[in-house]
Amino acid sequence: MTQTALLDELRQLLGDAQVLSEGDLSAWELDWRKRWRGRALAVVRPGSTAEVAKVLQACARHGVSMVPQGGNTGLVGGGVPDDSGTQLLLSLTRLNQVRSIDRANLTMTVGAGMVLQAVQAAAADAGLLFPLSLAAEGSATIGGNLATNAGGTQVLRYGNARELCLGLEVVTASGEVWDGLAGLRKDNTGYDLRDLFIGSEGTLGIITAATLKLYPQPAASLTAMASCDSLDQCLALLGLAQARLGAGLTGFEVMNEFSLGLVRQHFPQLAQPLPAVPWTVLLEYADADGEAPARARFESLLEAALESGDIADAAVAESLAQSATMWQLREAIPLAQSEEGLNVKHDIALPVSAIPAFCERTDAALRAAVPGVRLVNFGHLGDGNLHYNVQCPAGDEARQFLATHEPTINRIVYDAVQAEGGSFSAEHGIGALKRDELAERKSPVALGLMRAIKRALDPQGRLNPGRVV
Repeated sequence: MTQTALLDELRQLLGDAQVLSEGDLSAWELDWRKRWRGRALAVVRPGSTAEVAKVLQACARHGVSMVPQGGNTGLVGGGVPDDSGTQLLLSLTRLNQVRSIDRANLTMTVGAGMVLQAVQAAAADAGLLFPLSLAAEGSATIGGNLATNAGGTQVLRYGNARELCLGLEVVTASGEVWDGLAGLRKDNTGYDLRDLFIGSEGTLGIITAATLKLYPQPAASLTAMASCDSLDQCLALLGLAQARLGAGLTGFEVMNEFSLGLVRQHFPQLAQPLPAVPWTVLLEYADADGEAPARARFESLLEAALESGDIADAAVAESLAQSATMWQLREAIPLAQSEEGLNVKHDIALPVSAIPAFCERTDAALRAAVPGVRLVNFGHLGDGNLHYNVQCPAGDEARQFLATHEPTINRIVYDAVQAEGGSFSAEHGIGALKRDELAERKSPVALGLMRAIKRALDPQGRLNPGRVV
C-alpha cells in the first residue's frame, strides 16, 4: 500500500481540510527552539478520540509511523517529524473540549488538545483550582504536559503533572481505545497503566483525554521577591519559609543576576522591584484563612529573614497586577534567552541540599573550559530543578559556539549532575535531543525494562520513533 493510498483514506475519514500535505507546514514541522526542522508526510487533525483511533488503525495497515503533537512547545525535539517525509504528524489540538467537571469529586475531564491556560480558566470558572503552571501555558496542551510529565512553578506544593492526573484515555498503536478516565484516588487493581503513559512522550500510546485533580481556590495568594547574596542564603530562606508557611508555600523560584539582566535588556517595560543582586528569590504563598492573616504570616517570614541576614531586601506584591508582574519577570527569562540567541539548555534535578556546591563547582569548570561563557541559572529551587543554561560569550556567533562547544558543555554539566545523584532531565523529557544521553547514563537494567515495554506496546515501532528509547 502506498503513502498516497493512506492519505486518500485519511481524507475520506477526516475530510480534506484536516489532512494537510501541501503548502507551508512549518507551524508543525519546526520546533519552538527552531533547532529541529522536519518534513511530514502530512499533518492530520482528528477531532475526536474515535477519529484518532481510525487514524492509528489506518497507519497500522499501511505501516506508517506517526509523531503526536500538542502545542509544539517542547524543548527536546520530541514533537516534530524527522526529515524523511515519511512520518505522519498527528496534531491533537482539535481535542479541546471540557467533557465534565465534578465539583464534589474535585475532578475535571478534558480533551488532550485543550491548552493549559484554558484548563486553568475552566477550573477557575467553576470556583476551583488546577495548579499546573508553566511559562508556555498559553500554547502548551494538557496532553503534551502529561506526555512529558511537565513540572512548572508549583511542583513544590502540588507535584508534577503525574500527581495532578487521576485518569487517562489512550489510543494504542493498533488503534484500540483504553478508557481509564475514572476519577478515583484509590484503584489497586493491577498495574498502573496511567503512570505508564504519563511521561512516555507519545512512544507507547496517544493520550486523547485526561481526568485531572482540582483543588479549592485559596482565600489569599501572596507573592514576594527577595534579594540574596548566595545560593546558601536562598536555601536558608527556603528552610525558613517551609517551617513557617508549611504546605502554603506553593512556589519558590531562584534567578541569578545574569538571567534577570537579560530580561532588563530585552524587556525593559517589565519593572523589576529590587536592584540587581547575585540571586533573586520569587516566593508564592497560598492560604485558606483570608488576606489579613496570610499577609501577616508572609511579612513576618520576610522580617525574620531580614533579621537573620538571609535576605538583604524584599518586596511584597500589593495587588494582583504587581504579583503578575513579578511572575512575568520569571517567565520572561526563557524569552529573553531566545532574544539573546541560541544557547545550551540544561533541565537538571538535584537534591536541594547539593545545589549551592554543584553550581559553584560547575560554574568554575565551564568558565575554565570555555572562557567568557555566560550562565543563565534559574528555576524551581523548592523542588531541586534548575534550568542551568549556557549562553555564548558576548560577541560570538551562537551557531558556531554550539557546534564547537555544546558536547563539552553537556559533558561537564551532566557529569557533575550524575556525581550528585541527580537527573539530566527534570521536566522537559528526553525526546530526540537527549536520547543518546539516556542510553549512556541510564542503568542497563532500567533501559532493558523500558525497551521491553516499548516492544510490548508498540511492536512495530511506529509511535514517535527515534524518541526516548
